[in-house]
Amino acid sequence: MFYADLSPYAYWNEGEEFTDVADGMRYVAFQPVYERLNIGWLEAGLSWTSGQAAQDFGRRLLGVVDAQRVNVMLGLHECDLCPTPLPDTHPWYTPRPGDLRASVGTGEIRVPGSRGVVFAAPSLIGHYVVDHGYLPPQQFIEAVLAFDPYGAWQPKYPGIRFPWIPEDAVLRHVDDE
Repeated sequence: MFYADLSPYAYWNEGEEFTDVADGMRYVAFQPVYERLNIGWLEAGLSWTSGQAAQDFGRRLLGVVDAQRVNVMLGLHECDLCPTPLPDTHPWYTPRPGDLRASVGTGEIRVPGSRGVVFAAPSLIGHYVVDHGYLPPQQFIEAVLAFDPYGAWQPKYPGIRFPWIPEDAVLRHVDDE
């Protein structure tokens, strides 16, 4: 699924749902009050920028991918930039031989940018950067380098690694539904 970098986010318009990474059973859902911009929604056959990112960018990006679970869906999205599909016997969550990251994703991440702007990327962005050499726009690189999902800000929900959750958001448990 392709969306141009820095275009308005339009994949999931039901709001934002951040899942607690501590147990995966609690979540916060809300309508965002920030603008969301697409980053890293790549598709085979469509052009995207490749190159060398700033030092430490890949490590910091992978830290965000590992710390967040946003809009997790029930299906899997396999990287179509990889030359061949994974065989059914290969566990979806492990990297292909020669890759650093798994080439299948289930959700998204959010990275705070300038005031009122958030970058929305598929969780596969880590794979795209470290295994395919994708080079996101400089604004995103700078935002990732500035964002610490385990930062000094005091999250209302410690297992949810994002600072811009509205005060009126409510922590829910999957059994509440």
